[in-house]
Amino acid sequence: MAEIVFDTAIVEWRGPAPFLFAPVPDDHVGEIRYAALSESYGWGVVPVIATIGSTEFATSLFPRDGTYLLPVKVAVQKAEGVGLGDRVRVAMRVGRR
Repeated sequence: MAEIVFDTAIVEWRGPAPFLFAPVPDDHVGEIRYAALSESYGWGVVPVIATIGSTEFATSLFPRDGTYLLPVKVAVQKAEGVGLGDRVRVAMRVGRR
C-alpha cells in the first residue's frame, strides 16, 4: 500500500485515561479498510508506521465511529511540540516495519 498523507487536528478521547489522537479523514477510510483485510490483527485494529514532523513511530489505528484514530504517543507530542487542537500533517503506511 502506498503512503497515506493527510492534515488533521489532534483530538482527545476519554476512555479509562485521556489520550490524544489524529483522526483519519473520511477520504482515506476505504483504502485503510481494504488494507486491513490482510493486515489487521483483530478487532479492526490496523498496524501502521506513521510520521508526524520528523518523528516516525509504530502504532495501530483504532476504528471509531466509521473512521480510524491514530494514537499520538506522548513521546511524539513532546518531540514535535504538539497537543490538543493542533493541526498536524501525518504520513503513514499500513503494516508492520
